[in-house]
Amino acid sequence: MRIAITGASGLVGTALSRSLTEDGHEVLRLVRRAPRDLAEVRWDPAGGGVDTDRLAGTDAVVHLAGAPLGPARWTPRYKHRIRESRVMGTRVLAVALAGMARPPRRLVSASAVGYYGDTGHTVTDEDSPRGMGFLADLVVDWEGATAPASDAGISVAHVRSGVVLARRGGLLGAVLPLFRLGLGARLGSGRQYMSWISLADEVGAIRFLLERPELTGPFDLTAPEPVTNADYTAALARAVHRPAPLAVPGVLMRAALGGFADEAALVDQRVVPKRLLEAGYSFRHPDIPSALSDIA
Repeated sequence: MRIAITGASGLVGTALSRSLTEDGHEVLRLVRRAPRDLAEVRWDPAGGGVDTDRLAGTDAVVHLAGAPLGPARWTPRYKHRIRESRVMGTRVLAVALAGMARPPRRLVSASAVGYYGDTGHTVTDEDSPRGMGFLADLVVDWEGATAPASDAGISVAHVRSGVVLARRGGLLGAVLPLFRLGLGARLGSGRQYMSWISLADEVGAIRFLLERPELTGPFDLTAPEPVTNADYTAALARAVHRPAPLAVPGVLMRAALGGFADEAALVDQRVVPKRLLEAGYSFRHPDIPSALSDIA
């Protein structure tokens, strides 16, 4: 297959590109600067341009680009940056693909479990209603921005990712050195559920969906067994053979991170991958001990 990827230099994009290339697929990386080789394609999400001539013959596109959610303080300016990078960038790409004489037949577009808001301990899946808050509103518009592509007959899947766990990068990569020093800490009360997925399964699930264009709509990219933050903290401490006696009070996190604390770090979400399991995807890391034994 010939597959184009936005956000190819990020945590997931790098791993996905490597996995596809190792299996003999041709990968094109969409970049915002002048291309340095034939594997790079210029696009300008802010200016509305995509070099679709270089995308001719592409079988599928994976759209992962977007400003990181954090950890960062969600000021009005930063929230605007998050929103514009996702909604505007997705719309620019979707319109460009729709305008091609022979568009790719498949678009897998990034999304987030933030769609569901704070669900408490209620088990949540793709049939659950949207929640409330900045992320829930963002996801609705983010996914809706792919409409030009689907209207043009391109098969579109939205991958609503949870917290992606990897040795380097992401949430786990940031705190792993602290845990190895015995300075690991739970967040807030620790009772809040965390919907997570290993990097290996994030890549595996995207590839699974790439190969099945008949599967459209939202797919939760989370492991089948969400855990509380306290259980996650304890499991990570065991994996690195260090204690984790500390806790970061929620009030301090809110003071430092604003809305990011309530909608990302401290949010209570128990999301399960109902549609992915029904489609036949087999998780490499279905539970947190198996994931951390491979990562930590």
